[in-house]
Amino acid sequence: MRLTKIIKHIVFVSAFLISPASALAQAYPTQTIKFIVPAPPGGAIDLIARVLSEKLTASLGQSVIVENKPGASGNIGTDLVAKAAPDGHTIGIVAGSHNINKFIFKDLPFDPEKSFEPIIYTHVVPLVFAISPQIPAKTLPEFISWMRANPDKAKVATSGRGSAQDMAALMFRTATGLDMLLVPYKGSSVAHPDLLAGRTALFIDTISAIQTQIKAGTVGAVAVSTLKRTAALPDLPTADEQGLKGYDANTNGGLLAPAGTPKAIINRLNAEVNAAFKLPDVRAKLNAAGIEIQGGTPQAYADLIKSDLAKWRKVVEAAGIKPE
Repeated sequence: MRLTKIIKHIVFVSAFLISPASALAQAYPTQTIKFIVPAPPGGAIDLIARVLSEKLTASLGQSVIVENKPGASGNIGTDLVAKAAPDGHTIGIVAGSHNINKFIFKDLPFDPEKSFEPIIYTHVVPLVFAISPQIPAKTLPEFISWMRANPDKAKVATSGRGSAQDMAALMFRTATGLDMLLVPYKGSSVAHPDLLAGRTALFIDTISAIQTQIKAGTVGAVAVSTLKRTAALPDLPTADEQGLKGYDANTNGGLLAPAGTPKAIINRLNAEVNAAFKLPDVRAKLNAAGIEIQGGTPQAYADLIKSDLAKWRKVVEAAGIKPE
């Protein structure tokens, strides 16, 4: 009898202790949620944010609006998230540059780990070696030969200093020994006009951002950046297959909230996004754009950020890049 009373008391106390968190999660959100995209419209993270904003608006019962805040390799928009109130009403989505910028920018206004609460690992996107249509190359070896023969035209676009595209270009330069100029832009879409016009020769861009031009034939595609071919462009061989052994680059990312955001809210958002990722229309739309959906727990994304920071530190050091 006494044991039964003790068990009932423990259950009562436990319920009392967890109820505030549960109540917080159930009450959230209480106002419009701002979904910050630290890049221009048209890229992978912008598409993911817009697809998720529609689903989260329905499931959370409050409007989720997307705000594009590009610039400084994603640092401007991401800093807005870091400095927002930690109440779950401002969240952000980041690309691979989030785990790179720490080693590129000397005075980063936030810490990629300490300034945020990871919500969910959203995606992986392979990159494509997209070349100007004026260049007579159909394969990666042909393009490399053209670059060697035209050093004055060896200009490579990137989505800003420290972006995954920038790192992919650095890896390409290191692997080939080519003397090429990296030209930074404020995102994928704004770099495309110069590539199409031949003012730059190469852009190692995300499939989601460049595949429309590739399929239309307005730019050439000579390789995929990952070790495995991508389902979005299954006939396009990898850089590894074409002689750049071990070359492997992609961009990945996820959702973040400001540090200090209650765990109950983080877990609610995580559950809602995981549910959205299981919807057939969401999967179809993102997969068609070359976006490989991930998902999982907040801790899984925190672990990825930590491992990526270690990986990109080595790449930056090998390229001899110093923070500025």
